[in-house]
Amino acid sequence: MLSVNTVSSYYSDIQILREVSLSVEEAEIVGLVGGNGSGKTTVLRTISGLIHARSGLIRFCGEEITSLPAYSIVEKGLVLVPEGRKLFPSLSVYENLDLGAYNPKVRKDKKRNFKIVFQRFPVLYERKTQLAGTLSGGEQQMLAIARGLMANPRLIMLDEPSIGLAPMMVKEVFRIVKTINELGATILLVEQNVRQSLLVVDRAYVLENGKIALQGKGEDLLKNDRVITTYLGL
Repeated sequence: MLSVNTVSSYYSDIQILREVSLSVEEAEIVGLVGGNGSGKTTVLRTISGLIHARSGLIRFCGEEITSLPAYSIVEKGLVLVPEGRKLFPSLSVYENLDLGAYNPKVRKDKKRNFKIVFQRFPVLYERKTQLAGTLSGGEQQMLAIARGLMANPRLIMLDEPSIGLAPMMVKEVFRIVKTINELGATILLVEQNVRQSLLVVDRAYVLENGKIALQGKGEDLLKNDRVITTYLGL
């Protein structure tokens, strides 16, 4: 479904990604893990068109999207849920969700999608008139994911969905990730929480200093000596 082939990206003259290659197949959860500053968010920003690769190719469902603007990529069904949620705090839960269906191609499905996200996230239905900025951190993360689902994603990219959350809420977020995948969503998951990520993903890539250092099944990487020493603190 998604193919990233030897992609290099820069911020001004500073190179962040160095010939990164990865793939995501339909119905998979694929993880991208690594430490702070490894380039994980830059991978997602490059795929989603927020920055453009200096070299390499990105294909989505067989179509090259390397140089397309972000709005065109969203229209094709490749949706990013950004780090830090990026909600509109002065708008209600309902209004934030409505903005997720801003793309004219999905407006016709808005009523159906509201029904789906309220079924998956009943707490958002209970708080639909509440301002997003007054929600708890966990509720805000649910809202950010639900807003992404309003856009009819064929593949949804989640950037650090557990960041800043209490341990109990972290477990809930990963449960939600697994659930939406079981309901048909293909997911590319970026996380610093390496252990939890590798427990839920089908496959994962380990990014270090802008390069792919390791890749494999989640369960296999959990047993990898380098991963254990570097990321699991064991």
